Amino acid sequence: MKYARSNFLTPIPQAASFDDLNAMLEERCRQRRGERAGRHGETIGERLVADLEAFRDLPAVPLEPSEKRAARVSSTALVRYRGNDYSVPTAYGFRDVVVKGFVDEVVILCAGEAIARHRRCYGTGTFVFEPLHYLALIETKPNALDQAAALKDWDLPEAFQHLRHLLEARMGNRGRREFIQVLRLMEAIPMEMVASAVSEAIRLGVIGFDAVKQIALARVERRPARLDLTAYPHLPKMDVRMTAAADYAVLVPGTTA
Repeated sequence: MKYARSNFLTPIPQAASFDDLNAMLEERCRQRRGERAGRHGETIGERLVADLEAFRDLPAVPLEPSEKRAARVSSTALVRYRGNDYSVPTAYGFRDVVVKGFVDEVVILCAGEAIARHRRCYGTGTFVFEPLHYLALIETKPNALDQAAALKDWDLPEAFQHLRHLLEARMGNRGRREFIQVLRLMEAIPMEMVASAVSEAIRLGVIGFDAVKQIALARVERRPARLDLTAYPHLPKMDVRMTAAADYAVLVPGTTA
């Protein structure tokens, strides 16, 4: 470890992520296997082969490189870990949880189930929010949509704001509630897919939660969207009459009905 710290980590290497850093360190370790250390005549790689033969089998259950701590969810759906507060879904308020602190991630479990995952923060006194954790509560109080601290810095695609303006212009407060329902689709469907469904709904002129939901589900299930137009009374009605046999006469030159 002393050699690796002095030669691989000095000066401090630059990497985009811990995965990239680990890959770089692994490559340097592999290169060192061809070298010799001390007065040994064999290479490090040759000595490693002999060491591996003496190793015991690995445990049946992998060891998680994490610190585990018991905690309790606050009234604001936050869990404190090492001086920082991490959000969980509001449904777990006042519940006992277990926090797993990894090098780059914090995982929060309740009754053995992972209920939240966050990128680990190494600062102090920081609030780490996941906006989706608070949408169920905000749906019951739509007027809090613009005041919620958890949603303040939420970077959403422009299409979402466009949809909100259209919904509120057509339906007022009910439109705001439908917009929150659209946001909640991201609890189960990736943001990119929901954003694409929102853009498609705006293009088609079917402004509403049901339309966005059906388009998004159709893309998840790889099928055509089936929209129920009875849910959109503001759309103009089309009167299509039954086709008669005489209508096909125009396809044949010189034929009269």
